[in-house]
Amino acid sequence: MGHALGITSYRRSWKYGTGPGRNAPARRWAGIDPETLDAALSEALRLAYLKTPHAAKHARVELDPRAGSFTVWAQDEIPGEPTEDDPHPAPTLGEEYDDTPHDFGRLAAATARQVISQLFRKAEDDKVFGAFSGQKGKLITGIVQQDVKDTSNVHVAVGDVEALLPRREQVPGERYRHGERIRVYVVNVARGLKGPEIVVSRSHPELVRRLFEREVPELVSGAVSIMAIAREAGARTKIAVRANTEGRQPEAGALIGPGGARVRAVMENLGPEKIDIVDWSADPAKFVAAALSPAVATGVQVISERRTRPPSPSSTTTSCPWPSARKARTHDWQPS
Repeated sequence: MGHALGITSYRRSWKYGTGPGRNAPARRWAGIDPETLDAALSEALRLAYLKTPHAAKHARVELDPRAGSFTVWAQDEIPGEPTEDDPHPAPTLGEEYDDTPHDFGRLAAATARQVISQLFRKAEDDKVFGAFSGQKGKLITGIVQQDVKDTSNVHVAVGDVEALLPRREQVPGERYRHGERIRVYVVNVARGLKGPEIVVSRSHPELVRRLFEREVPELVSGAVSIMAIAREAGARTKIAVRANTEGRQPEAGALIGPGGARVRAVMENLGPEKIDIVDWSADPAKFVAAALSPAVATGVQVISERRTRPPSPSSTTTSCPWPSARKARTHDWQPS
């Protein structure tokens, strides 16, 4: 005869969002169908039964949601008769019989509660992971949360989820105050041992790109493109831009904005960090000269060493021992 268990109450509480745990009302929308719940509960009870003394090796659990009970049906192995063709026959299974332990109630109830809690936790983790998996490489806004147990990292609350701002992704000298609202760049979203792990950054060069995309419509439309970013977080960032439409000169003006409004809006999110915006050029010499601003370059000579080993400090490009390096192309540029 089956053993009584509060399965009916568990299923009813799951259906109406009043299940075990303080966050039960929110679990109502976890998206767990009753069939999945019953299958997980049956498997958990079966494993619990196998740990009892004198348990049969082959068993299954049958749930009766209406009566709120379950039954363990077991099967014993019957040795086969050896023959000349098969001296070691595989055993066969006998008929099923009710082997529900009489003192199984407390263990079964604890198992049911644990399985249901794990299912809800997994469903919530999958929901969070699904929501943030598409946010990788994007800009999000969160609120700084202090954690006395984790002083090296900064926790950023994004809705009901906490993202991690590790020390390696922090800006040197930047202070993060509890309750402060900051914009961060999502570096990675992965499944961890304790649920989804969302790693964000304040020092990533792409953070600057995403901030400009919020302020400059030409970047979104494709009229202007950011070709390269070099950033020393907390000190200075250099951005090379190119116009994709004819007649747009200078290219850097789109990012600066009227009266510098656009670049100032970005700098408000970066603190004291300075931003240099230069025009990109396909000519390496002109590009290097522009990238050296605000310094004034009197001349640039670019030596191409593609697919070659770098020469030793004592050698020069004219007396380099490698033939491929002797054929290096040079680009000369003089200011007009």
